[in-house]
Amino acid sequence: MPSEKILAEKQQLVADLAEKLKASVAGVLVDYTGISVEDDTKLRAELRTANVHYSVKKNSLISRAATDAGLSGLDDILKGATAIATSEDDLVAPAKIIAKFAGSHPTFKVKAGFIEGKVVSEAEVHALATLPPKEVLVAKALGGLNAPISGFVMVLNANLRGLVVALNAIAEKQSA
Repeated sequence: MPSEKILAEKQQLVADLAEKLKASVAGVLVDYTGISVEDDTKLRAELRTANVHYSVKKNSLISRAATDAGLSGLDDILKGATAIATSEDDLVAPAKIIAKFAGSHPTFKVKAGFIEGKVVSEAEVHALATLPPKEVLVAKALGGLNAPISGFVMVLNANLRGLVVALNAIAEKQSA
C-alpha cells in the first residue's frame, strides 16, 4: 500500500491534470512510441510556440483526471505510451500540429482527442486538423453573407443604368 505522502502527491497530480483538462478548449492524446529525442524536442518546441501544453502522463492518472474533468470514453484508448497536448485558447492548434507531425512519423499515432468537453475520435481529430485557417473560414463566411447584398446592389444599379440610358436617349432625340 502506498504511503500517505505518495498518495497525496498522486491525488494532487490528478487534481492538477483535471483542472488543466477543464480549462482546455481542445486536446489530443497520442501514442509517442518510436520517435527520437530530437524529433520529440522539435515537436515540443513547435507546440510551445503555438501555446499548446504537451506532457507525458501515466494512463491511470489521465483516466482519473479525465473522469474528474467530465471526459468519458477515454478508458478504451488509454493503453501503451500516452502523451497529451492541450490548448486553453485555440481549438485547432493541437490537432493541426500533432497531425502534421504524425504524417511525417509513422510510429507516432493519434489516439483520440477532446473539444470543449466532448471526446472525439482519431478521425475527427484529423478532420479538425484539415480545416482551413480561421481567417479563411471568416472570409468565406463573410463572402457568403456579402453575395446576396452584392447581387441586390447590382440589380438596383442595372435599373438606374437603364433609366440613365433612357433619359440620355430622350435628351439626344429632343436635341436632334
